[in-house]
Amino acid sequence: MKGQDRREALAAYKERKVEAGIYALRCAPTGEIWIGRAPDLGTIQNRLWFTLRQGGNPHRSLQEAWNRHGAEAFAFEVVERIKEEDLEFGRDRALKSRQTHWLAAWGGMAI
Repeated sequence: MKGQDRREALAAYKERKVEAGIYALRCAPTGEIWIGRAPDLGTIQNRLWFTLRQGGNPHRSLQEAWNRHGAEAFAFEVVERIKEEDLEFGRDRALKSRQTHWLAAWGGMAI
């Protein structure tokens, strides 16, 4: 990538709209579900897959299921996108509240 192209790509990345929300990871063979929250839904899956492939995910049950069943057994899904205006007065509080809601509704494990 040439200098100008790189600068343009970097500028486009910085200007992209970031969506916060709740996501879930499902393991098809076991039916287990892990529910997490992220300030940027657009990057969380890559981060999770990287740590899982490297064997360094801090959530032991998730890492063990990944090691046992492999990447093909897992599905990533966005459960809820949280509107930017709902995050103005406490992003972490809003995300934590919605994660708690989905944990209660689906009975998954928090990540």
